[in-house]
Amino acid sequence: MKDFLPVLKILLRFVVIYIVLVLLYQFYLNGYEKEVVDPFTRWVAKQVAFLQDLLGFPTILVDNMKLHSVLFRTSGKFTTRMVEGCNVFSVAILFAAFIFAFYKGKKTFLYVAGGLVILHILNVFRIALLNIIYLKYPQYEKIGHDYIFPAIIYGGVVILWLVWIQFFALKKTGRP
Repeated sequence: MKDFLPVLKILLRFVVIYIVLVLLYQFYLNGYEKEVVDPFTRWVAKQVAFLQDLLGFPTILVDNMKLHSVLFRTSGKFTTRMVEGCNVFSVAILFAAFIFAFYKGKKTFLYVAGGLVILHILNVFRIALLNIIYLKYPQYEKIGHDYIFPAIIYGGVVILWLVWIQFFALKKTGRP
């Protein structure tokens, strides 16, 4: 059992941090139940619309209270809708909990901050590209939404985890 103690400590830290972050996020979301979407989700939608505009796909955001969504009207056509689950926050919680489970001091906070920025950027590009696929290549909607684009986010998380483990968490220090 003694050999498993370090692993159990890491696992316990992960579970506790994950549960605390999920509860805090749920508390945040509860404050916006009567809104179309929460402010963070709206912020992500605005960034996606801005990127799509830059890429030559004029986009208007349309609130839909019935669906608790922000609809993307891209080049005059409704493409997708932004819901809370698309804002990458839940995935970011999972990412952060894992990194903090392997806590290594101040650099842990820096790595989590950098990783969250990377995941956010990946997510904005992912949603913009998904809207473009819905507009230009509708035959690939399902495979894009259900397989390719989740793989981008989860693949990004796994790569960030592997980098953290390989180069920070398990790296030997010069001390005895």
